[in-house]
Amino acid sequence: MNKKIILASASPRRRELLSQIGLDFEVVVSETEEKITSTEPAKVVEELSAQKAEAVWEKLFSMMASQGSVTDAERLEEGSGVSRTDEGSEGFDPEQTSGETTITDNVVLGADTVVACDGKILGKPADMEGAVAMLTMLQGRGHEVYTGVTILYEENGERKTLTFHEKTTVHFYPMTDAQIREYVATGDPMDKAGAYGIQGLCARYISGIVGDYNNVVGLPVGRVYQELHGLQTV
Repeated sequence: MNKKIILASASPRRRELLSQIGLDFEVVVSETEEKITSTEPAKVVEELSAQKAEAVWEKLFSMMASQGSVTDAERLEEGSGVSRTDEGSEGFDPEQTSGETTITDNVVLGADTVVACDGKILGKPADMEGAVAMLTMLQGRGHEVYTGVTILYEENGERKTLTFHEKTTVHFYPMTDAQIREYVATGDPMDKAGAYGIQGLCARYISGIVGDYNNVVGLPVGRVYQELHGLQTV
């Protein structure tokens, strides 16, 4: 049975990737506080993707409960869930849920991406000099990009969680300081983990990759689709 896919991310790149493979979805964003308990990139992205998905699941549950679309069984099931947030949502109208759908009809998809070099996790740069420092570290060599994905769904009245990650190795050509600063000045690196976007201007400096290209962009949509299909949700 097809279920409504809820993307727990504000990333325009993830939206584009899901649309690219023909999936219909809505976006609900929750700015949950990120808490990391590991220093291993693979575990970090899995942990963060789960936090995002769980916060949005709780938000949907709260919205539906306020509209009378949550059953007594669902209230009992979710009674000890994650703390709810009051952050905004996009593309999701709680009024549409009344009498039409319950939490059972939704699948929540959360994702998080980090770049790692020599075991050091590189998130989004804090400022332009931070972006320069990251790219200086990455140029002329290889590094890894990890994306963690969490899928939350309900089966037989019980919430289920599927979490996984994908890793792609990216190799940069050597870059001069002038080239790095020219690229940073475009502003493109500032909202991206590792301070670069493989799908944009920085593609001129990518010598090759090993693994899923879409994983570097922000979501391994091939794996995501296969997992959703395996759960009979698409």
